[in-house]
Amino acid sequence: MIELLAPAGDVEKAKIALLYGADAVYIGGTSFSLRARASNFTLEQIKETCQFAHELGKKVYVTTNIVAHDEDMEGLKSYLNALEDCQVDAIIVSSLAILQEALRHSFLEIHLSTQYSVANSALVNYFEHLGVKRVVLARECSINEIEQIQKSANADLEVFIHGGMCVSYSGRCTLSNVFSDRDANRGGCAHSCRWKYDLYDGTTKLSQNHDFQFSSKDLETLDYISKLKKIGVKSLKIEGRMKSIHYIATVVSAYRDLLDDLDQDEITDLTPYRKEIQKAENRLTSKGFMDGLPSPAEQLFNMRSEMPTQEFVAIVLDYDEATQTAILQQRNFFLPTDKLELFSPKAKYPSFIPETLRDEEGNLLDAARHPLQKIIIKTTLKMKPYDLIRKVM
Repeated sequence: MIELLAPAGDVEKAKIALLYGADAVYIGGTSFSLRARASNFTLEQIKETCQFAHELGKKVYVTTNIVAHDEDMEGLKSYLNALEDCQVDAIIVSSLAILQEALRHSFLEIHLSTQYSVANSALVNYFEHLGVKRVVLARECSINEIEQIQKSANADLEVFIHGGMCVSYSGRCTLSNVFSDRDANRGGCAHSCRWKYDLYDGTTKLSQNHDFQFSSKDLETLDYISKLKKIGVKSLKIEGRMKSIHYIATVVSAYRDLLDDLDQDEITDLTPYRKEIQKAENRLTSKGFMDGLPSPAEQLFNMRSEMPTQEFVAIVLDYDEATQTAILQQRNFFLPTDKLELFSPKAKYPSFIPETLRDEEGNLLDAARHPLQKIIIKTTLKMKPYDLIRKVM
């Protein structure tokens, strides 16, 4: 059974990812994680997430994947002990020093991070011999290379299938260090490649109005999921611990549906899955390295990103079936006359018009305009906590 692995920047996002179809989530703690700007998890929150996941029969992996300097190693042993106590299912490492310490903790399954740039079966098997259970392959591997590696690999393989792609090889970038004094390899990436620049050929300016950037398009691999399943890859990984709950729910749900549908039959028309993903994407996407070395078509030089086709407006907090009353938490502006749709793990896309909106005191509202405000609506649609409401555009 192939695993669908999703990112989560906080407890709410982790629960959303698991409810909307992920088999496992990967999260970062307050230490040793490459996404220092994400809403990283305290030990108490890691424990809460593990309990929630395990009740669903699912898993939690914790990233300990920084490029560690001496001062970063302080507290590692006690941190790993604490992760064991939280009953995390695995840790993701990129440093051999962290790997060596983790091997002393027999209850921790170890996954090797994509930051190590593993792109051949010999290196996969070397780390398997050391005690690594799973290797996350370099994002620079093509589908044919993945297939060849799988044939000789002793460890399980994990492959990135969706999300941001770094302009540098496996994320080993120092632009952020130079331009913003934030170390990308110790959790501080400022995404300097996505800034807009002037481009010169000598003294001749080629760009206009700071319109040049040199980041890649985001990865989207719907066309390759069927083959990745046949190859025998263990886990398919979505990137985006700093993304919204709407993005996570939408992308996870689309890949979950595709994987489930592939279990039943071969899929030839990927349009429905692609259209669904586009409802949450705000950057252009490409196939990355799947067919080999990317062309200029896979890069963002001076192209603008597309906007989502539908807007996430609220999350369901509660529903009373007897009174047909739903309590929503507002996330984006909407009107009582707007056509909305319910997006949930079970009931996808039934539409409705709320007609009336009320606040917690029962006051009639002309619009939902205050972020995080609780909104009361009447609806015959049965809803559950963590269901999402989207505006049909």
